[in-house]
Amino acid sequence: MQLNIVLYKPEIPQNTGAIGRLCVGLQAKLHLIKPLGFNLDEKKLRRAGMDYWQHVDLAIHNDWQDFINQENPKHIFLTTANTNTAYFDITYPKNSYIIFGSESVGLPKDLQNQLSDKLITIPMPGHFGRSHNIANAASVIAYEIYRQSVKIDF
Repeated sequence: MQLNIVLYKPEIPQNTGAIGRLCVGLQAKLHLIKPLGFNLDEKKLRRAGMDYWQHVDLAIHNDWQDFINQENPKHIFLTTANTNTAYFDITYPKNSYIIFGSESVGLPKDLQNQLSDKLITIPMPGHFGRSHNIANAASVIAYEIYRQSVKIDF
């Protein structure tokens, strides 16, 4: 399994640090699409990533088109609250790319419209929830992809 977690214009260093730590644990690659709302040497990022940050398989992309040109992703999924397709209703191929938008505004509408058949969501049956924290959302979806890719024996 090669899983790719992509953060589109991430704003909060603690979330990116936690997702980096998740990537190390799952041997996933982390892609950051600029602009970033923080510096990569920021203390908050390193603190959230703990001593795992140095082991993150990290790629930095200047913008969306740079990401597409460098990675040429074949299996791409965009996370959003604007769809009815649940993340657990998808079978994820090897080398999937899961795209998460910025914490304050999510993914651009034009990108969602362009890739409308690739949108996934985490259902929220509660009355007051708009969205999950991005680090929690990344964990939920990443572990579903992991679950699909391996037989777990305890």
